[in-house]
Parts: sequence; C-alpha cells; structure tokens
Amino acid sequence: MLSSARLTPPGFLIPPVPVLVSVLRYALYFAPSENHPLSKAASAWLGRDAFGNSTSATPAVAGISEDDVHALTADPRRYGFHATLKAPFALADSKSEAELLAAIEAFAAETTVFDIPRLVLGQLGRFFALVPATVYPELQQFAGSVVETFEPFRAPLSEADIARRKPDSLDEAHRDNLLRWGYPYVFDQFRFHMTLTAQVPPEQSPAMKAELENRLAAFTDRPLTIDALALFVEPERGADFTVYRRFALQPASDQRKTAP
Repeated sequence: MLSSARLTPPGFLIPPVPVLVSVLRYALYFAPSENHPLSKAASAWLGRDAFGNSTSATPAVAGISEDDVHALTADPRRYGFHATLKAPFALADSKSEAELLAAIEAFAAETTVFDIPRLVLGQLGRFFALVPATVYPELQQFAGSVVETFEPFRAPLSEADIARRKPDSLDEAHRDNLLRWGYPYVFDQFRFHMTLTAQVPPEQSPAMKAELENRLAAFTDRPLTIDALALFVEPERGADFTVYRRFALQPASDQRKTAP
C-alpha cells in the first residue's frame, strides 16, 4: 500500500502524485519525461498517457481498421510507453515500499546520464518498437545493473506467473533467466526496446511501418538520452501501469555522455 507516511524516508521528497490504495506489482522502466515530445507522441499513438493515466482516441492508420489498430496497441497501452529494465514484480515479504524507493533513489544518485547514440524504428518478430541501431555496451551494463541491484526486492514468481511465460516455449537460456531473475530477457539476452504494437500480421506490416515511420520521424536516427529510472506500478492484476515517479540520474560531462 502506498501512503505518504510509509513512502518518505528521511530526506526523501515525493512529488505531488496521487496516493494509491494498493500495489500488486512494481516495475523499473526507462520512460522519457512526461513533457518530452517522444512521450507525447507515443502516448497519442498508444491512446494512453501513463503519467496522468489519461486516454485519447485511437489513431487512424491508412489501410488498417480502427478496431485493429486499437487491438494492436492494447498491450503496450496497458503497460505504458517504456523500455523494460526490471520486469514487473511483486515486492518481497522482507522488503518495504519505503526501502524500495530509497534504493532507487540511491541507485539514481550513483548512475550517470548517457545517450543511446541512434534510435531507430525496428521489429522484434512481428512487434514494432523503437530500438537502438546496434548493441551499446553502456546500455547493456546499465540494464544488467538494474536487474541485479533490485533483485532482493523481487518476490519469487508464482507457479501461475511462470506458466504465463510458457517456459516450455523458451530456449534454455531464456528459461533459466525466467526462473532465476523473473524475466527471460536479461543480461546477454537483453535488448532495449520501447514497444509500439503487439504482433502485427504480415499483410498489415507495411501500412503499420509507414504510419510509425511518419509519426516518429522526429525521434529516429538521432540520440535518446537515458536520464532517469522510472518506477511504474500496477494496482491490481490486469490494471493499467502508471508512472509513480521518475528518479533522475546524475548529469554527465559531454565527454562521456554518449554510450560507446
């Protein structure tokens, strides 16, 4: 349960955000700031803003029906525009929300802002997403550090949670990661991606690609600054994830800001 009394360790300031009655799961994501143009564009595309939880009309896509567009954006709409770092987890019995928030604050205070040098529109299987043009070691290291640092806060997956991931369909490395870390795609299996669609049928992919290229042209083939760690919360199973707070990373000099 999130309450101002429990969530405020000494010296820890919480911005004026709604107090939640309860939290089922937490997630540590990267998300651009609420007023960042990419956040605005992505929220308009998905039909929901994860910061204020406001909704908007389903966008029109030439050659794809409104119902299909709405369905193809349903999953990313529920999770909110983000890149997964620490996948959704229930809080371990031995940890408190205040301890989690204090740990995120401490991590952010010791982590430096950096750039993904070039963001592009890509596909992971049939999913469209914004992805780095290539693998950047500093980004991989950052993501792995988030996974490891916050592992003590994660409650073990239930049998039902494991079953939802269809472990029999995973290869050995992904299955081992799921059982050890609660998510298949960590460390050397991690690929940064900001999901824009569910699996798009092959016959609709050209129209979807053209639409997303047009909508997101201002953000592709240029850097994306990784400047914060965002705590998202899910109050109950199946509910929309919302941003509780972004924890700013530390400024970097121009000489080391760009990931090698």
